Amino acid sequence: MDRKKILALLLTLCLIGGCGKQGGPVGPNNTVPGSDMNTDGNGELTPYKAPPFKDASFHDTEEKNGVKLDLSALSEGYVAVSAVSDARLKFQVVKDDIKYTYDIKSDGTPSVFPIQSGNGTYKFRVMENVTDTKYAEKYSEEAEVTLLDEFQPFTRPSDYVNYAQDSQCVKKAEELAKDCATAVEVVSAVFEYICGHVSYDTQKAKDVKSGYLPDIDETMRTGKGICFDYASLAAAMLRSQGIPTRVIFGYVSPDDLYHAWNMFYTDETGWVTVDYQVSGGKWSRLDLTFSANGTNGEFIGDGGNYSDVYEY
Repeated sequence: MDRKKILALLLTLCLIGGCGKQGGPVGPNNTVPGSDMNTDGNGELTPYKAPPFKDASFHDTEEKNGVKLDLSALSEGYVAVSAVSDARLKFQVVKDDIKYTYDIKSDGTPSVFPIQSGNGTYKFRVMENVTDTKYAEKYSEEAEVTLLDEFQPFTRPSDYVNYAQDSQCVKKAEELAKDCATAVEVVSAVFEYICGHVSYDTQKAKDVKSGYLPDIDETMRTGKGICFDYASLAAAMLRSQGIPTRVIFGYVSPDDLYHAWNMFYTDETGWVTVDYQVSGGKWSRLDLTFSANGTNGEFIGDGGNYSDVYEY
């Protein structure tokens, strides 16, 4: 798509409110992730309290044909891999007819990826470049996955949403959450912060290469980014505060713009802004790119012009 048309669309579209499937697993005391209507003994609201920080990391394991495949945290929603080769490498996460293919480094640097296709049998494949765009299987292994709950893959860092407990984005999210009483208020605060501090980087959009991954704290420092940067920053800030958040890649009509945005989950109903009400118990759509660069940050439509293709 022509870059001028992309910029024009960015300057006219805005945040879209929508929802996904109903319900979700219920935890102790009838709570679900993202549900923090905290009250004291007298029924008064108390400040929002995020659950303990959830991390994701590579655990060293046996090497097989130059590959270390860490399957120790599948129930927590992620897989980790490290591989060494003289050729380019890709990593595939396959379940039934759903396949995600990622670039990984060939020098043994670990990568972390989500288990986003639910429970079941997965095949994990490391593919090695043999010629031009052709790859051959270097190593593969199958494993059965039973997630602790469906939110696990979307409450932790990964290569696509790369942050740590001491990241600046996490510190900012904690700072914003201190003035909030509910998860919906945290979403609203993060939304307002990103819309007010990050602008669209048209030059970066022209120069970005295949395989690009956001540097979230760099986005905060420069105050600029492309749609992937917006979505990754929002996901990191919300996940760090215990609010399940997906990064979605797909298409936006009418021009079939390939784009990135977020879906977040909360059990609460409430307002993010005067224009947009979140319905509890559903996944709600956030498009920070269009909102930050659109017409007064208004919310329009029901999400029907969005086609979800990949989620991370």
